Order: sequence, then C-alpha cells, then structure tokens
Amino acid sequence: MHQHSLGVSSHGWISDVVGACIAAGIQEYVVCAGARNLDLVEALADYAENKDAGEIRVFSHFDERAAGFFALGRCMDSGAPCAVVTTSGTAVAELLPAVIEAHYQQRALLVISADRPVRFRGSGAPQAIEHVGVFSNYVEGCEDVEWVDALTLFEGWGGRLPWHLNLCLEEKGNTNQLSKVRLAEPEEFFEKMDVRPVLECIQNAWQGMVVLLGGLEPEDREEVWHFLRDLGAPVIADSTSGLRETLGKLAMLDGDRILREVKPAYILRIGEIPVGRYWRDLEDLPEVKVVSVSRTGYSGLARESSLVTGDISRCIKALGEVTPVGDAMDHLKVSNKRRGKVADLLDSYPESEPGMISTLSVMATIGQSLYLGNSLPIREWNDFAQRDFPYELVRANRGANGIDGQIATWLGSTTDEEDAWGVFGDLTALYDLAAPTLLGQVECKGRMLVVINNGGGKIFGRLEQVQNLSEEVAELVTNEHQHGFEAWAQMWGMDYVLVKGIEDFDFEPSDKTTVIEVVPSAVQTEKFWQKFDAISG
Repeated sequence: MHQHSLGVSSHGWISDVVGACIAAGIQEYVVCAGARNLDLVEALADYAENKDAGEIRVFSHFDERAAGFFALGRCMDSGAPCAVVTTSGTAVAELLPAVIEAHYQQRALLVISADRPVRFRGSGAPQAIEHVGVFSNYVEGCEDVEWVDALTLFEGWGGRLPWHLNLCLEEKGNTNQLSKVRLAEPEEFFEKMDVRPVLECIQNAWQGMVVLLGGLEPEDREEVWHFLRDLGAPVIADSTSGLRETLGKLAMLDGDRILREVKPAYILRIGEIPVGRYWRDLEDLPEVKVVSVSRTGYSGLARESSLVTGDISRCIKALGEVTPVGDAMDHLKVSNKRRGKVADLLDSYPESEPGMISTLSVMATIGQSLYLGNSLPIREWNDFAQRDFPYELVRANRGANGIDGQIATWLGSTTDEEDAWGVFGDLTALYDLAAPTLLGQVECKGRMLVVINNGGGKIFGRLEQVQNLSEEVAELVTNEHQHGFEAWAQMWGMDYVLVKGIEDFDFEPSDKTTVIEVVPSAVQTEKFWQKFDAISG
C-alpha cells in the first residue's frame, strides 16, 4: 500500500487527480454515483465535455458489481485500462468479483473509490468500512490518498494488473488545488522468455504430443495458426482461441475422452487455461509432461509442469522454424471415426441441448462477434458447434471461471459493435439481471442475447458424484427452477423470441437487442447424452 497526503481540501484537488488519470492513459470510466464521489463524477463530466483535455468516455450503472464487469469488458475490448468509480462502504466490496477476474486475466482494471477520512477507520461510523486491502492480493497495489502538497500517482503499477486508488474525502472542503501531480514511470512487465521447455516438448513429440489451445488475444491468433499448421500435431482448440474452425483436420473432436483413453506423453498448452475436462484430469496424470505458453503466467495446475510466460506471438517467433511432428499416437484417426457418430446424434436429437447449440452456432455466424458465458454453454459450444465457418471474434471470462457478471462483461466488450451475439446459461442470466440497464449506452443494432434455459444448473447433473446423490440433495445442487425470460426482456425494452423446437429458429436481428430464450427438450437431451456416453473408438 502506498499512502499519500494532499491536505484537508477534498473538492478542488479531485479535478487534478482525474486529470492525472487521463494523462496516464485512462480514457474510459464507469461511474456508480453516490454522495461521497459526486466530486469525482462532476470532474469526469467536466473533462468529458472539455475536448481539449482529450477524448474520454463516461458510462454509468447503479450496480457496482455489474459496473465492474462492464469495465472489465471494456479492458478486454480496448486492451487499455478502464476505471470504475464507486462511493464508500460496501459499494467497493461489490467490485471484488470483477477485480478477481481481471487479476487472473491480467487486465488493467482501475478501481477509484471515494472513502471517508482516515480518522473514521475502525470507528464503525456509517460508510466507513476498511477500503484499503479489501481486494487483497488481487490488485497489484493500493494507493491510499489523504493529504500533501504533491502527489505521485500509480507508483509501482505495471499497467497489466488491477490497481486500487482510494481517495479519502472530507465531508466539506475548500477549492485549493494541488501544486503538482506526477505520474510514476510504468514498469516493464515481462522478462526475456526462455522457450527451451517448448523446444524440448517438440523434440520429444515422437512419444506422443497434443496441443491444448486456450483463449488467445486477437493479435496472437495468426502467429499461432501458422505454428500449428507447420507443427501438424493434434489440437484440441477452445472456441475462445479463435482458431477452432480454421484448423481443419488438425482439430480433434471429443478430445477430452480420447486423451483419457490414449494418454499422450506431452501436452503443449498455448493461451489461457483450457475449458475441457482433460485439463483437470492432468492433476492426477504426473506421467504426462505439460508445457504451457501463457500471457498471464499461470500454470493452471497444482502439479509440476513447465511454464513460459510472455507475449505469445513473441514466444512463437522465438521458436524459429519448427519441424513437423505429426500425429504419433493416431489421436486424429480416433477422432475422425467419432466425428460421423456425433454428427448422426445431432441429427437424431435436434431438439436436445447439444442439437440446439449446433443449430444456434450456424445462425451465430452472421454476427460480428460471439461471447460465450461460462459453465455449460462454453463447453457444449466447444464440443458441438459448427466447424465450417470461423467467427469474427470469440470472447469469454475465463480468469476465475465464475458465472457472475457475464452479461455486463459482454456489453462492455462489445460496446461499439453491431451484430454482437452472447450465449449464456439460465443461472448465469439470473445472476446478472440488472446488466441491461447499460443497453442505452451501448450499440444495440443486431445485438442477440441468447439464454439456454434448461431449468437450472444441468452441468452439475452430469457429474457422477451428483448422480449418486439423493433426489433431494441433487435438487439443491442443480438449482432447478421454472423461470422464463420474456418478462425480463419486456422490462428492459428488448425484443423476445422463444425457441422450443427447430422450427422456431426463424428469427432475424433487429435494430435493438433481442433475447432468444432457447428451451431444449429434456427427453431428447437425456437420450443424446446416453448415446454420446456410449460412443467409443
């Protein structure tokens, strides 16, 4: 924690602080207004109107939790910092989920909190919770600003992780200005990369190697695509890699189960932590050597593995020309045999959940971007979505793998995009019912908000340990419900379409946001999974 002092005035120097934030390159702000941060809101509004200060954008939301995730979405879209501005008290604590997600994604989410003066700490006075340290190690640092004549902001912030700027404000102040505001020099984040673990993995690929491809930044995709085509190894590609539909014969189908049956000697992971179940299986497979190339620097495993951290494109280039390694253990042959069987199942049970996902994935190709909510939708999309046509851009929140704040993040990451598609589970949507208050501040033309409503957390129902529970306990785990989303759509002025069968997939985007509620057949879904589980090599 860095503590600064600025004098007993509150209102006058706030403008200087905002000006310093803008000078540091923070051009976007999401405001949750309250009594204590009104000076911040006013200063931001003044700067937004004063074009000489540079272009800044100010969004607003009444719910800090959703605002934090919206700001995270803006970071994802722009690659630049975005600030969320709160008042004091539990309003700050509502940002913790978004800060955690930003931490694991390594996004520059800035929290600017208006706090009560230091003398109130520990007093139990209204709105006087402990702001400092509320985000623990999920922020790179916290600057606790009280009073002095000069201020250095963002000292120690590398600009690649969340940061907390806490401003202690008096109830009433004068208009004294700061004599000087300085900006700390940004730190270099990445050290020189050592790619020897990756080269060793490739050299030993004759023993059996598979690439697990997680989420990639858009600027990394072309370099990774050329590398994988040259390498020729089997690939299990997440949708968020942006390469799932472009790898052709290298992309495995039903890869998680195939790898459990025919274990490779090496796994080369590129990008974010993979979605598939096999990644978790690796915890109990120490004989499978794992090498990860990660932008964020997280191994994703508690067991021993090798990790190369840094810019993924630079890492791939540092490998030089690679020798093709091929498919040493015939994983692709096994996959190809199953491809036809899975296609037959999707045709036989078109109104099952996987069947609905498959049909929906074809329609979503008309969109300019695709966002996949966590949990079941992203996993089923990886397994059953169409593979013939690439999507322009695929995003998801895969830092902490939570289901909260997903709709708000989607809105933030697609603020200026037409024809943006988002696919969410029903519980995920219920977690974020207030997010559509942001619709008046984002582009809505062609926006399609898809909710897969299967009546609860069905992803848990497929877990063996849940299937062995009593019916009463299983109901508690799966959170079964009978809620629909038509009234919610009407509440926020969105169009609404109900899809209960294949014939209902007859809709087109409009000039405003459309909610597509997809209700799969429970009978067909159960039959599909029974047949799918019976598929073997």
